[in-house]
Amino acid sequence: MTKRKKIREQGKIKFSWAFQEFNQGDVVSVVREKSKSANFPKRIQGRCGVIEEKRGRSFIVRINDLEKEKKFIINPLHLKRLMMNSNLLQEVKK
Repeated sequence: MTKRKKIREQGKIKFSWAFQEFNQGDVVSVVREKSKSANFPKRIQGRCGVIEEKRGRSFIVRINDLEKEKKFIINPLHLKRLMMNSNLLQEVKK
């Protein structure tokens, strides 16, 4: 994964991404925004998780990492809501 954006992707971030709202139990994917610093490990890039609660401006996301359940505090700028069918939703929420 590159550390920089391509030249055409550079510029301001969409304002709505920074102020996304999620509800408890929503399934999200971790997508690192390269133009802002991310305070979470690179290994969880692209992983799916479940929103636990809101803490300040960030959200606590529960992710299975190497068969252990871990919680990460992630800024909404780096999260993307997923629309899933019921079978996949059951697996992620376990």
